[in-house]
Amino acid sequence: MLYPPAAGQAVAPSGVLLLFFRDNKFIGIITMLNTLRHRFNLLFLRIMAPIMPGSTHVAFVGAGSSRQLCGHVASLAPAKVLVVTDKPLRDLGVADQAVAGLVDAGVELAWFDGVLPDPTYEQVDEGLAILRREQCDVLLAIGGGSAMDCAKVIAIRATSDEDPHKWEGLGKVKHEGLPLYAIPTTAGTGSEGTAGAVVKDSETLTKSIMSGNTLLPKATALDASLMQGLPPHITAATGMDALTHAIEAYIGVWERGNRTADARAAIKLVFENLPTAYANGGNIDARESMALAAYYGGMAINQVFVGSVHALAHQVGGKYGIPHGLANALILPHVLEYCREEAEQSLAELALLIGVGEEGETSAQLAHKFIAAVRDLRTTVGIPDHSELLQAEDFDQLAEQAAQECVGYPVPRLLDKAAALDILRKISG
Repeated sequence: MLYPPAAGQAVAPSGVLLLFFRDNKFIGIITMLNTLRHRFNLLFLRIMAPIMPGSTHVAFVGAGSSRQLCGHVASLAPAKVLVVTDKPLRDLGVADQAVAGLVDAGVELAWFDGVLPDPTYEQVDEGLAILRREQCDVLLAIGGGSAMDCAKVIAIRATSDEDPHKWEGLGKVKHEGLPLYAIPTTAGTGSEGTAGAVVKDSETLTKSIMSGNTLLPKATALDASLMQGLPPHITAATGMDALTHAIEAYIGVWERGNRTADARAAIKLVFENLPTAYANGGNIDARESMALAAYYGGMAINQVFVGSVHALAHQVGGKYGIPHGLANALILPHVLEYCREEAEQSLAELALLIGVGEEGETSAQLAHKFIAAVRDLRTTVGIPDHSELLQAEDFDQLAEQAAQECVGYPVPRLLDKAAALDILRKISG
């Protein structure tokens, strides 16, 4: 139908699609196009899965494992290593503790400690300038997801003069970067095990995703001794971030690799250990278990991407500066409710996994129990169910951007603008 109907009139071409005309806009056309794009993307992913290259790397695990990683890097005889981190970690001595093995081995270091939460292209440029001035040939990221993401983009910028904006999107990073290693000091993003990075545009306040196998660190150290001083609120937010990764990988509809086993391991570890790590940060066993949970969650999304929670969290985090893990925690239960029927069987399996249901209960009952358990865990670790930072006048644009981003993810139910708006209202308090 090529002519506009009267305001508010419903039109059903071929008895299939309803379009509503209000304020000179067709409400429904974009949703239809997004649905078609989403179906095409899922088909493409399924066709390409058998021939997509895998990726492997080395993980050193346990208290003191950062020394093992440093020994591994030193054995490669780098000319100079650029350490990418943030100033608080340097001031606290955590970064120096992490690189002690390199210092003892006589490896020359240069430092970029200017990483801030949600790293920007400007921060990447700043780090790249230091790398080139100091003639570094290897990078070591120390910190949370921001430090690791920033280091990843510095590494690929170092070997290409292309505009980095051209790499925004899934699988667009094709070239090799400088060798990168990672020592996470939080248990959340799993960036040490993923071939992706997120960079913020400081002008538009939007987050850009880059991905490609060459962004995967060559090796990592999951050293729980570096995480013992992490404040409870950061422990909580990063732990919920790891949980979100694992859940989104598990309920997604793209069967690839070990995503199921990795996601289940991460989810069980989070439910069993996050409350302890939150209440008693000095518990090394809980810290190590959470480090593993974050790593497993990272590996899971590295195989099958994230989902609707992240599509919304990227917009909320970019606009208001809400930490990524906290944004995920705010949104997660609402997205699970939104796709509960489509993901019912998977959610039921997770309820049994964490022990909040019993065999013999219906899948619907178990799915409800798992979502309730997610809410309860969030409350246990002190995370609220809303944020006063959100502003209603921004919701239309944020919802539109989230719906567009979600098209590229293998979600069980595509997030549309109306659903995104509903969730934004619910978490705005």
